[in-house]
Amino acid sequence: MNSIRFALVGCGRIVKKHIEAILQTENAELAAVCDCDLDQARKVGESFQIPYYDDYHKMLEQEQIDVVNILTPSGLHARIAIDIAANYRKHIVVEKPMALTLQDADDMIRVCEENGVKLFVVKQNRYNLPVLQVRKALEQGRFGKLVMGTVRVRWARTQAYYDQAAWRGTWALDGGVLANQASHHVDLLVWMLGEVEEVYAQTSRALADIETEDTAAVVLRFANGALGIIEATTAARPIDLEGSLSILGERGAVEVGGFAVNEMKTWNFADQAEEIADAKEFPPNVYGFGHARFLADVVSAVNGYSGQAVEGREGRYSLEVIQAIYESAETKLPVRLKGNRYLNSPLGKNQRASEGMLP
Repeated sequence: MNSIRFALVGCGRIVKKHIEAILQTENAELAAVCDCDLDQARKVGESFQIPYYDDYHKMLEQEQIDVVNILTPSGLHARIAIDIAANYRKHIVVEKPMALTLQDADDMIRVCEENGVKLFVVKQNRYNLPVLQVRKALEQGRFGKLVMGTVRVRWARTQAYYDQAAWRGTWALDGGVLANQASHHVDLLVWMLGEVEEVYAQTSRALADIETEDTAAVVLRFANGALGIIEATTAARPIDLEGSLSILGERGAVEVGGFAVNEMKTWNFADQAEEIADAKEFPPNVYGFGHARFLADVVSAVNGYSGQAVEGREGRYSLEVIQAIYESAETKLPVRLKGNRYLNSPLGKNQRASEGMLP
């Protein structure tokens, strides 16, 4: 298998996790980093003794790169991914959410496909060991008829967190708790329960002085008849409380808890197979251990092997669900999902007013 050279665009909060994952992954090399803030890029580059840049064009012209990981504010993902795919034909790894509009997501997918470029969306929580056990039980049909699925994100993000950068908590570049912190959990819920027919949502700015929501409650109806609940907030105090997933069916119930969907809390099935699921992982933060497992699949896919890494079209679906949730919160009405209904819908009226602010 060929060694794959990774470059990182964006040296903010998540960059350390990507660097650790690359260094832990067989046949992966960290080649260069880039940030529009040269001091930030220099700090990271010198720490790991690799080239650093403040312009990704210069980086891609001067370095041998196979995959570019885009770790910028979410509102910039599409523009950078499209530029790199069209003009440099490098494979793309993009952090969550892949974009802030479905139009941007579809443009990313189209341009990557036209240029023979693979587009991967980071969904590292799918690789958590207890989450994988739940997925296996679903595929084996152990739950029987699905009744309800619930995700809870009860995390603490104080005003100081949002004040770190002007883009945080904005419609144009970040989105709220649903698009940002809870996007992984929305993905897990639809990955487990399937197609969503309808959503109804209420959101609020409970404690944070930001444009977007810091708290949300959502009810979903799935095509298979199951109901879903999304409870998401960054207003837990004083520290992160939980990031959890539960699935209830006619023949079993499971709950994966911890603060990062990392601990099997409940594993009850009517058939009581001989094994008792007890997978527990204790990550140092909410990012967990899944990035390295995800990047190992990226390396395999780039080398032409099949893997489980989430590619663009699959990563798009949770964004479509989030778009519908935002529309419901804005209109105060239930919203049905119908194919590409949200193709041109941004994340709320406040974003529409600020679209001209994109750099």
